[in-house]
Amino acid sequence: MIFTLIRIELSKIFSKWRSFIGFIAVTILVPIIQIAMYSEGDEYFNLFTQTLQQQFDFSGHVTNGFLIAFITLQSLYVHIPLLISLVTGDLLAGEATAGTYRLLLVRPISRLQVVTSKFIAGIIYTNLLVLWMAILSLGLSFLLFGKGELLIVGEKITILAADDIFWRFLYSYGYAALSMTAVASLAFLFSALVENAIGPIASTMAIIIVFTIISTLNAPFITVIKPFLITTHLAGWKAFFEQPVAIDKIIASGGALVAYCVVFYTAAAVVFSRKDILT
Repeated sequence: MIFTLIRIELSKIFSKWRSFIGFIAVTILVPIIQIAMYSEGDEYFNLFTQTLQQQFDFSGHVTNGFLIAFITLQSLYVHIPLLISLVTGDLLAGEATAGTYRLLLVRPISRLQVVTSKFIAGIIYTNLLVLWMAILSLGLSFLLFGKGELLIVGEKITILAADDIFWRFLYSYGYAALSMTAVASLAFLFSALVENAIGPIASTMAIIIVFTIISTLNAPFITVIKPFLITTHLAGWKAFFEQPVAIDKIIASGGALVAYCVVFYTAAAVVFSRKDILT
């Protein structure tokens, strides 16, 4: 029964035009970033590394496909939550807006089954969007720029060998799927709380933006609450590009995201089970 319900929910998702906004946006934005880097990539690289170039001599094809794929992932990561919440924030609230709640519940299925099938369908949609971004980003990067060593400039300078990078991207996108699932779960919870499709989208993005800003502050009390903010763990994929890989960070942040998914789903199920369905 649950698999049939999931198929029905997926058909509902992909029957709405808003479900394709994310795929269209990624399809447009990734090539734009790639083409911009193809034409101006060396200038951008020289701009960001001009201080380092006074101390080091850079040789070889530095602006290669791995660097461009890394930049693309980092650039689009902040936009994906909005694209996901457009769909997952509508899964329950959309039924209320359309007035189809009672029609949904006249079937011989429990409210828990309804919530679970919609939640799983939302996760599948989220992972498909992340997968499409991965295929498009990595494929275009290799096609336009080729492969080479990856130079990452952050708190420290990291240089990764060309044969030691691709697996890091695979794991990074796997982690990205988990973090975006957590965002989708948050939007799904808001979808259970309100009865219009705009509220979950606005609420999810407000939390992401506010928590992201808070995460950049270094006040003592902020440091205490940072580990409990969902945004603290969303960019944990970067740990895969550290040398050596920060396994402890990945496990801690990944575990926190799984916990958020469970809490948000459980809360949504409880809210929906107690909701007074009038229409």
